[in-house]
Amino acid sequence: MVFSSTVFLFLFLPIVLGVHFLLKKTLRNPFILICSLFFYAWGENILVLLMMASICINYIFGILITVSQRNSNSNFSKITLTFGVAINLVILLYYKYIHFLLQNLASIGIDIDLDVSNVALPIGVSFFTFQNISYLMDVYRKEVDSQKNLIHLGLYISLFPQLIAGPIVRYIDVFKEIKNRVVTKDLFVSGISRFIGGLAKKVLIANTAGLIADKAFSIHPDELPSSLAWLAILCYTLQIYFDFSGYSDMAIGLGRMLGFRFKENFNYPYISQSIQEFWRRWHISLSTWFRDYLYIPLGGNRKGQFRTYTNLIIVFFITGLWHGASWNFVVWGLYHGFFIILERVGLISFPDKLWFLRRMYLLLVVVVGWVFFRIEDMEIALLFIKKMFSFSEGSNYYPLMYLDRFTYFMLLTGILFCMPIKQYIGSKLNSLIVSIPFKTTLKYAAYTMLFVFTILELAQTTYNPFIYFRF
Repeated sequence: MVFSSTVFLFLFLPIVLGVHFLLKKTLRNPFILICSLFFYAWGENILVLLMMASICINYIFGILITVSQRNSNSNFSKITLTFGVAINLVILLYYKYIHFLLQNLASIGIDIDLDVSNVALPIGVSFFTFQNISYLMDVYRKEVDSQKNLIHLGLYISLFPQLIAGPIVRYIDVFKEIKNRVVTKDLFVSGISRFIGGLAKKVLIANTAGLIADKAFSIHPDELPSSLAWLAILCYTLQIYFDFSGYSDMAIGLGRMLGFRFKENFNYPYISQSIQEFWRRWHISLSTWFRDYLYIPLGGNRKGQFRTYTNLIIVFFITGLWHGASWNFVVWGLYHGFFIILERVGLISFPDKLWFLRRMYLLLVVVVGWVFFRIEDMEIALLFIKKMFSFSEGSNYYPLMYLDRFTYFMLLTGILFCMPIKQYIGSKLNSLIVSIPFKTTLKYAAYTMLFVFTILELAQTTYNPFIYFRF
């Protein structure tokens, strides 16, 4: 079940919200936990047991870490943390990477007789595994107490708004709201508008761009004209941003409707002027997770330049691998890490007055990088990049065959909303419209129309991909 499905929008969500507010506060957490497990089981069936086992395992290890610390047994606390993190990683490695590992071992002549044909990838396993690890790490660091209530911890791990597509929510940021939260009218209304905005991003912009990208990427690069290759990767650039940020907006909105305040996950990454800045704006919850739980524990930038660059390579290698069990994701991660190192060394720099060159550089690097992210076959990916810069014509394909008035409008809208134009429009309207009730009415009317238009588009199309299946 995905947020942009009619089952979720018109059945699951209304029932959950309606019953949630009818229940006493003491019953809301158990109810949302049951709903979250049902939400996960809807698509994953028996694998919901893995989620339940994960909840129990991390509940036990969290308490063991706290008990050992209170008994001043630091060694046992460290051992407990190590085992807890290891179990989470073993689950992740087995379900997400076992096929990848065995295939690569076989390619170098190491054949392991292990039948993994029935091992399926649980959706969202990377997200809830990282949340589990951050919980255990924060308990070990004494930044937060271990959760003694199994239902509360289960709710944190399985909370359906962010379960299958993020953002990665840290326990330290929500544990107070799990125990005691208040849903105000303003918070609930802001959640609705945020959800509608995210839904529109996903259905109207991401799906429109994604359909064009899928059609163009299905053609072998040798048959593509350069212009269509550029259209394909630019459409994918829009698709992946508006799909990711759209789902994050929907998760943030759903969280607000239930009384949770999730942190922002995207901050207009395509207006960045360096790869370093891009990663401060792109998938912020993932970037900060790797910073706090991998880069800094490895030593960060505190142990000399060589160690700093080694740490960056390790972080971006794992960042790439986190996105999928395939070498193209590793290449994509190392590609970004390579440019970050070049920027830190000073080999790539532009004067402040040439800010437009910095932005052109950023967009070029990111767009080319998305080729490695999108195409699993490295040989095909390199051919595609070659086609982009060969400026040649193809035989039977051309960009206009994929474009019409609607796609033109949506792609242009996507390009504009890669920039903080919403804030600009809002500030202009605030200066023009003095009446607060009228502004509120206008805002509600705009979101209502946007929702209706999005639902109409969703109803008339069968193209509604879920691109987080690898995660």
